[in-house]
Order: sequence, then structure tokens, then C-alpha cells
Amino acid sequence: MTLPFNYIPSGNGVKVPLFYAEMDNSQASYFSQSVRSLLIGQKLAGGTAVVNTPYIVSSTAQAIALFGRGSMLARMHAYFRLSNPVGEVWAIAVADNVGGVAATGTITVAGPATSAGTINLYIAGQVVQVAVAATDTATAIATNINTAINTALDLPVTSGVASAVVTLTTKWKGPTGNDITISDSFRGNAGGESLPNGVTLTYSAMASGATNPILSPVISAMGDDPYDFVIHPYTDATSLSIFATEYGDSAGRWSWARQVYGHCYTASRGTLSALTTAGALNNDPHHTIAAIDADCPHPNWEYAAAYGARNAVYIAADPARPTQTGALTGLIAPRVGKKFLWADRNSLLGYGIATSMIISGVIQIERAITTYQKNTFGVSDASYLDSETLHTAAYVLRYLQNAITSKYSRHKLANDGTRFSAGNAVVTPSVIRGELIAAYDALVYLGIVENRDLFATNLIVERDVTNPNRLNILFPPDYVNQLRVFAVLNQFRLQY
Repeated sequence: MTLPFNYIPSGNGVKVPLFYAEMDNSQASYFSQSVRSLLIGQKLAGGTAVVNTPYIVSSTAQAIALFGRGSMLARMHAYFRLSNPVGEVWAIAVADNVGGVAATGTITVAGPATSAGTINLYIAGQVVQVAVAATDTATAIATNINTAINTALDLPVTSGVASAVVTLTTKWKGPTGNDITISDSFRGNAGGESLPNGVTLTYSAMASGATNPILSPVISAMGDDPYDFVIHPYTDATSLSIFATEYGDSAGRWSWARQVYGHCYTASRGTLSALTTAGALNNDPHHTIAAIDADCPHPNWEYAAAYGARNAVYIAADPARPTQTGALTGLIAPRVGKKFLWADRNSLLGYGIATSMIISGVIQIERAITTYQKNTFGVSDASYLDSETLHTAAYVLRYLQNAITSKYSRHKLANDGTRFSAGNAVVTPSVIRGELIAAYDALVYLGIVENRDLFATNLIVERDVTNPNRLNILFPPDYVNQLRVFAVLNQFRLQY
């Protein structure tokens, strides 16, 4: 018998007696997938983080210190943690574009108040309460609003006041600031919110924010480190294209050479028409864009963080199980009559836009599809419709990689039928074939794949005809599917 020692010399190579032992873990390894999430967004000048540098960020307090209180990244981390309290999360801050413009908006106050009360002002989903005394003038109320806004340090805006007009300015530059909503009394009378008598507020929506950051330095900072869930707020064509290239199949993270894998998540607010138009312009299997109901008060960086975080929780537990019904913790649902209808959401899903549903006032994932819709010939193709398919594929490939590299990292290769001593570190195509079938059996047991016998029939393992050191494998898994539609024909009777 020839034992496959890795370090102890064979034969008479060792002459000093007596006992020698080496460790070999090749038969003890088992697969365990550890997923990481990455938040990408802008920081404030007060944050200590260096832009384009990855940081592991365990707590939101740490995110505030690194990226600034009220920053995009600090708020993303807070909403990520609400839905995913234990997952490993990293963050990379990106610098404002030097040509960027900060978004602005206004609140115009009319008065005077005729009774005391409280203004419940909603800015980017955060409540700012302003006390109003009877007979307060419009100017006095505006001054108090301005003070309350600048005191609320977690807001994404600062403010200034002139007479009865409060002007809000985003703390960073770019069109993301245009997604900051401004309203009052969002929960209405049922929630005990209404303006004091005599007071009216008129809003000029946040606008004029322009020019997103340049993301190429962020991509460089990611290197080849694995990030399974990349969450960001940038939905312009240039930014989406950069992510599509980085996560692409030919030379990106899903390519044969890099094998890093991962999936991107963002969110976009708009009308049905605007979102379906935007969806038709994208065709990336590695990106999920979640639709935001126009009435939802949260900006897209918070929505994307909650959406990506909940997907990460479920996928980490089981990559093949659908993420539908996952609650987006902390997000305020749009009001009754101001949300996408079933027909709207069905149309969005037809244009590569992921959807949410609202059950008992809680926003939940409905279907986290990708933006992939057509093949290279422009023909409709559902092969990469669901993000779970991509997460399942990454899991299976990593499982196989672990099985092969842990057991056969230093083996010799011979043809089937070769006679060699027991224990010799030699593999043949048949040995690898058996290993792959055994791995597939384990994946069937885990509920990741199905149809073992057909897989074994179609599996091909053969030596390369031009390179004697290479094995070529046709690996044909049948990924398990998700229960998406339960259709019932209620063929009732009035009497049997």
C-alpha cells in the first residue's frame, strides 16, 4: 500500500527514530457558507471613514462615527440591522461627485395658529415634532420648524429659514436627495396627527439634486473579496452598468476565473409607467431593483437596505427557499388607496422590477426578481427571473468547490482502469464522477436540487484530449423551484 503522505518523506528519507505524525483534514472538511453584505453609499465630512475603503461595521453607532450622523450610510446600516440583526455587514463610502448638486426643497407656512397643537413633520420617513402655541405667527412657526429640523441630527437634511419659508438642503450631493419625502400628519386622525387649527403647510418637493458619485473606485476597493449582498441607492444607467460589469459572467464576479459570485440590490420610486420604462432598459441577472410605492415616506437607500437585508437573512438560511413574505422591519407603509395594486405589481414583475406587498400595514417582500428579461437575441427568457436561482447556483458551485478542493487538491490523474495501490493519491474520471454524484445526493437531501437519477444520467466527466492534466465536467443540476402560485378551480355545487 502507498499511503498519500503530504509531508513525511517516503522510504528511507527519515532515519531518526521513532514516531512521526502529520495532520490531514481532507476527509474531515464539511461545507459551511458564510455570507457577507456590503453597503455602498455616501458619507458626511464629519465621518472618520476614508472613502473607497471597506469597513466591517457591526453596530449603527459605529456607522455613525465612520460615516457621519444623518449620512446615507448610517441610515442604511440602521435599516439593515432592523431586518438583519446578526449578519456580517461591511460598508464602503463613496465621495460626492465634484460636479454634484445637493437637492433642495421648501416648506411654506401659513398662519397664524388659532389653537395650540403639534406639527408632526415627516422628512424621509423620520418624524419631527414641532410644538405650536395658540396665536403663533407663520414666521414663528417656520422658525420653530427650522430649529427642530437642525436639532434632529439623524435627518438627511439641514435647513434654513427666511420669514415663513423653511428651505431644506440634502447633506450630500446627487439625485438621491430628490427621493427625500416631506409631508405632515402622515398617520392622519387615526394616528392622532393633524395640523393645529389655522396652520397650513405647503411643500416644494426635494429637487435639483444632480450627478451621482463615480463608482469605479468603489469597485476597485471591493477587490476579489466576496460580498453576497451588495446594497446601494444608485439607479442611473451609468451606475447600474458599472455593477453589471463587476458582477458579469464573462469577466466579472460570476466568471469562471473569479468565482466570487454575489447579487446587487437597490430600490426605485416612481409611477407604474416610469418604473416599467426603467425596467425595460435593464437586463442584468445579478441585480434586483425593488419598486417603492410613491406614498412610502422612506428614501430609496433605506428601502434598499431593508429589502436587501431581509433577502440576506432568508438566503443565508436557505438559498433555494423563496424570500416572499419577508417583513421590511421599520419601514412605514404607504397609506390606504395610495399603493400599487395587484395589476400594477404584476406589470412591474413583467418588466424586471421586484415588488413588495403590504399585509396588515407591514411592507413585505413579494417577489425579489432580477432585471433579467431577455436572452442575447432579445427573446423573452425566464431562466434568471428569480434571484433565488442565482443564490442557489452560487451555493451549489461553492459546495462542489469545497468537496473537490478539500479532498483532491494534490492528487494525480489517471485513466479509468489504471491499477494503482490502495491509498495512492490518484483519481480517475470515475472517482470524480462518484464524488460529484455523492455531492449531488447531499444537495438533494438539503432541498437545494432535485432529480438525482436524471442528473447522474446526464453527468459527463472526461479527460481533456489536449491537456492530460485536466478534467472536463458537464454538470447538469436541476435546481429546486419555489412555490409561487397556488391556483384553485373552485368548482362548487349547490348540492351533491
